[in-house]
Amino acid sequence: MEVPKGHPRYESLKKREALLDFYERGIVTVSGLISQGRGEAFDYLIGEKSQDFALDAEKAAVARMAQSKRPVISVNGNVAALAGPEVVKFAKRYNLTVEANIFYWSKERIERIVDHFRGLGMDVLGLNQDARIPGLESDRGRCEREGIFSADTVLVPLEDGDRAEALKRMGKFVITIDLNPLSRTSRFGDITIVDEVQRAFANFANFDEGDCARLLKSFDNSSNVRRSIARISERLSSMKEWPEL
Repeated sequence: MEVPKGHPRYESLKKREALLDFYERGIVTVSGLISQGRGEAFDYLIGEKSQDFALDAEKAAVARMAQSKRPVISVNGNVAALAGPEVVKFAKRYNLTVEANIFYWSKERIERIVDHFRGLGMDVLGLNQDARIPGLESDRGRCEREGIFSADTVLVPLEDGDRAEALKRMGKFVITIDLNPLSRTSRFGDITIVDEVQRAFANFANFDEGDCARLLKSFDNSSNVRRSIARISERLSSMKEWPEL
């Protein structure tokens, strides 16, 4: 489907088409399509742009990743479909390791995600899953010893709460990207980014490193998440007519 650029929902429809394309390619699952619908609903509520609370969390995340000894970005099918080029740009700027990790596991899907990132100019881990995250019985516990298993900081966009919790139990510093500030994933994050994944990664690559480092020193994650919930509440309570979208 060709989405005309003049369509008022152009960006949203373009992302839906990307997900459908990656579904047909065997990278995104049906569950991933459902997750995108839930995320879009929360994006409506926050105003479909990177709000101040998101930018603050994103700057803190960049500083933490830059200061970490073994930082890793975990990517799944939806992240590949929605933000692949942005992930690569950010990872290359800061020399970050990227590892493919999926809930609905199959060797073929892992290979397709790895091949997709190779096509974008970056080799990622995920084909040699020789370790497990303790306490996760599902295939989501599979990981690489040289990647997520040994990481000190893990950036987990579009994550499930069980895995975020398990990574915390391992002693990892967990950075999450989730449009739903009420999710278990958001609650378990050490830095919780309430923003759309493509916007977040695009922002990461453009921040000033000094600004990021200064913000991290005073960043309070719980307070910042409350700002996102307050934003949703204020936006809903102030709507007396159809909002501008």
